[in-house]
Amino acid sequence: MRWWHIAAAVKIEQEIFAEEAWTAAGFWSELAQRQTRYYRVAQHDEELIGYAGLCVYGEPPNAQAWVQNIAVRKAWQGKGIGARLLDDLLDEAVRRKAADIWLEVAVDNAHAQRIYARRGFEPMGIRKGYYQPSNTDALTMRREL
Repeated sequence: MRWWHIAAAVKIEQEIFAEEAWTAAGFWSELAQRQTRYYRVAQHDEELIGYAGLCVYGEPPNAQAWVQNIAVRKAWQGKGIGARLLDDLLDEAVRRKAADIWLEVAVDNAHAQRIYARRGFEPMGIRKGYYQPSNTDALTMRREL
């Protein structure tokens, strides 16, 4: 992801996550942290249709990766784009020698949970009221690398 993708990413955020959408400032902050962040985009005919972000903290062998976000425009969902973006994040986490990778997903997002489970993520716990302002709980999932 580059700075010129931010406006389109914010539109996707609003489409997918509504009041819990990341802001442009949030994306700018992420992109400014190049040493610990990694972002990929999915495009069709130069139109941004999805993106995914990763953060890796610490030094090997104890480095820990976190999926920051994954989103795909509704019109493009169900075509494997989110899964491919996730696979790219997994590859990057391995490249950076992370020991494991974590993520949070809304407890009511069964589709995403199935994608994560197929990629080897296991449920680890619930974060009550994690997503605001909806107060939706998050399922925390982890995969060893």
